[in-house]
Amino acid sequence: MKYVKLGNSSLNVSRICLGCMGFGDSSIGQHSWTIDETHSREIIGRALELGVNFFDTAIAYQLGTSEQYLGRALRDMAHRNDVVVATKFLPRTEQEITAGIDGKQHVLNSLNTSLKNLGMDYVDIYIYHIWDYNTPASEILEGMTEAVKQGKARYIGIANVYAYQLAKMNALAEKMGWAKFIAVQNHYNLIMREEEREMFKLCHEDNIAMTPYSALASGILAKRPGEKSLRQERDSFMHFKYDSTAQQDSVIVNRVVELAESRGVEMTQIALAWLLAKVESPIVGATKIHHIEDAARALDVMLTREEINYLEEPYVPHNLSGVMAVNKPAMKEKPVWVAAASNR
Repeated sequence: MKYVKLGNSSLNVSRICLGCMGFGDSSIGQHSWTIDETHSREIIGRALELGVNFFDTAIAYQLGTSEQYLGRALRDMAHRNDVVVATKFLPRTEQEITAGIDGKQHVLNSLNTSLKNLGMDYVDIYIYHIWDYNTPASEILEGMTEAVKQGKARYIGIANVYAYQLAKMNALAEKMGWAKFIAVQNHYNLIMREEEREMFKLCHEDNIAMTPYSALASGILAKRPGEKSLRQERDSFMHFKYDSTAQQDSVIVNRVVELAESRGVEMTQIALAWLLAKVESPIVGATKIHHIEDAARALDVMLTREEINYLEEPYVPHNLSGVMAVNKPAMKEKPVWVAAASNR
């Protein structure tokens, strides 16, 4: 395993971050394809054996059961100081708004719930998961800063944002003497490269780490065209992200297959080798042991400039998809993750 210092922080993290969205009780929450605690523990244990020390979860993942599974596994298998744990909080619910719970208190309440789920006294990175148009940015930042002051979060991060939103938040934090975001977690992979327009420039200039999710495009970049996983069969949100561009993306996917065959490696290794050349620590989900093993092997693959150009050349502009597609005010319908949180 290789490690990297994460942006403007003291955190040294593995170049592969294990994403835990696939862990949790499949009978509740957003997804029906997640794996149970026994299988989650096996993957977490193998990740630790491979040198992975960076784990990402969220209170939204299967209504907190992902946090619970991860926390119990790490307590049994690792020393707390040897791992870096990130979790995330959702926007305020309508019930909280009606009850007069402001953004600062919402952040702290959410963090306390996550810490209870994890069985930990602190998280290393606390992440603003989804932009909240109903809550002032100052309240969110004040709450996150208070979490750092209380020692319940070492650093803060942000996800699913435009570069201008991140820049404005960090400018406000600097003006007020509050905690600044040290990492951004957005949607970025070989078939969704819109982050290169603005976010790359901001992060490189301000030394903000990039830890993108959907590193393998929900498995599209890890399987041959036509192959299906349980997630691909059941995950409607995955289809929301990728179905509309499947035809144009297939050219890139086929090139990943071609390079994998010519090098005698898996598609995962080619797709992640490309991404590792761009960002600090991509978040890689795993629901089988070989998923995390293939991800770790990607660190041994160094693509040539010609191979990188070959993979990148067919890309055409994409509309934003997934969470970023609804990063706008006055949404007519609640996204599923907000609805799930409201029903907790």
